[in-house]
Amino acid sequence: MYVGFSASTGLLASSHYVFGWSFKVNGVAEDLNLAKLPSLPKPRKDRTALIAGVTTSLVTVFLIAAIVLSVWGYKKFKNRDVVEDWELDIGPHRYSYGELKRATNGFTDKNLLGFGGFGKVYKGTLPKSKTEVAVKRISNESKQGLREFVSEIASIGRLRHRNLVQLQGWCRRRSDLLLVYDYMPNGSLDKYLFDEPQMILSWEQRYNVIKGVASGLLYLHEEWEQVVIHRDIKASNVLLDNEMNGRLGDFGLARLCEHGSNPDTTRVVGTLGYLAPELTRTGKGTTSSDVFSFGAFLLEIVCGRRPIEPKASPEELILVDWVWEKWRDGLILDVVDSRLKGEYDEGEVILVLKLGLMCSNSADTTRPSMRQVVRYLEGEAKAPESLSSPGEYETNKNPGFDDFLTSSTYSFNNGGAEDKKTTTNGTTTTTTTTDGVPLTSPVSILSGYKNGDDRWSVTQ
Repeated sequence: MYVGFSASTGLLASSHYVFGWSFKVNGVAEDLNLAKLPSLPKPRKDRTALIAGVTTSLVTVFLIAAIVLSVWGYKKFKNRDVVEDWELDIGPHRYSYGELKRATNGFTDKNLLGFGGFGKVYKGTLPKSKTEVAVKRISNESKQGLREFVSEIASIGRLRHRNLVQLQGWCRRRSDLLLVYDYMPNGSLDKYLFDEPQMILSWEQRYNVIKGVASGLLYLHEEWEQVVIHRDIKASNVLLDNEMNGRLGDFGLARLCEHGSNPDTTRVVGTLGYLAPELTRTGKGTTSSDVFSFGAFLLEIVCGRRPIEPKASPEELILVDWVWEKWRDGLILDVVDSRLKGEYDEGEVILVLKLGLMCSNSADTTRPSMRQVVRYLEGEAKAPESLSSPGEYETNKNPGFDDFLTSSTYSFNNGGAEDKKTTTNGTTTTTTTTDGVPLTSPVSILSGYKNGDDRWSVTQ
C-alpha cells in the first residue's frame, strides 16, 4: 500500500502547501487540530520591477563612468607634457603645465595681472614652495623654430642682475610657451606715471628707477657672456619690487648675439614711439636701437606722459619734439611732470632730459652707449653742454631719400610753398625759411605737426 500527496497545476503558476497530516494503519486517525496548523504564507512580492530598475541604474552608472573616464583620458592625453630629448638639456627649471595651471587657479581672469600683444600675465602661487610668481602665456607665432625660440628664452633665464626680473622657469605646451618670472608686488612703472595714478612717484624714486634700469641694460649689452638685445624697453615693461626699485622685464622679444657679431635681420617688433627709425630700413635690432627706446623711456619718466600722446596739442603730440623745442627755447623745465610740484633736483632733471634727447637721435651712430649713459648718471663723466637736434644726420653719407627728408622741411601756408635755404656748417645742417626762422626738427619718425602760425611742417 502506498500513501502520498498529489496536486495539479494549470496554465498559471500555483503553489501547494501541506501543513499537517494524520495517518494510522489500524484504527481511526487522530483529528487534526487546525488551530495548531501554520497559516498560509503571504503571496510573494513581485520584484521584477525592482530588479529591472536596479539593473538599468547599474548599466547607466557604468556607461556614465565609462564616458567620464574616456573624456578624462582624452583630455589627459591631449594636455600631456610631451618632453622631447632636446628639452632635457635646457635650463632653467621646466615646470609641468598642470603645476602652473594649479598655481594660477586654471588661468582665471581673477588672477590676471595684465595683457598685451604678446600674451597674458597671471599671478600664481606654486603649490609646493608657496612662492608667488608671475606666469606669462606666449603664443609662438614667430617663423623661428620652437626649439631655437625656447633655447634663447632658456639662455636668458641664466641672466643674473638685481635690476632684471628673474626668469624662474618655463613650460612648453604644444606651440604655447609659458614663462615663469619673479612676482613684483608693486606692478609696472606705467601705472605710476600715466593717466591718473593713485600714487605719484617722487623724483628720488624716479631717478633711482632710471639708474637701476640703465645698470641692467648695460649688463645686457656688455657685461654678460652674450649680447642681449631687449627690443621692447618701455615703462610698462619695468616692474617695481617691494622697495620700489626698477627691474627690467618681459624678455619675450629679446634676441641674443655674440659680442662683436652682426645681429640677424628679423621682422620689426616693438611699440610705436620707442622704435628706432633705422629698424624700418634694416630690420635689425641692435644695442643702439635699445638705446633709442631707453631715451624715450627717460623722457616719459621726467614728463609723466607717453612718447606719443594723441590727445595732446599738435606741438606736444610727439614727446621728443616737444622736449627739444623747450630745450632750444631755454624752457626745458616746463616739460617736467607737474605732479611733482617742483620738488626735484634741477641738475638731475636736466641731466636726464639731456640724455633722453641724446639717446633719441635719429642717427644710430650718434647715440651714446649704455656704458656712457651709466657714467653720466653716476657722475663719473660730464654730459655735453650743448646738444644737436635729435633729427640731425651724418652729412658724410651718400645723399638719399632719407637724407632728403632729414635735411628738408616743407612749409605750406594757405596752399603755397615758401622758399627756403639750407646752410651747412661742419656736420650741422640747418634749414631756414625766407623769414629766417630755423626749422630744424627733432622728429625721429616721418610725421606732421602744425606750427603756431597755422603752417604744417613735414619732416623726418
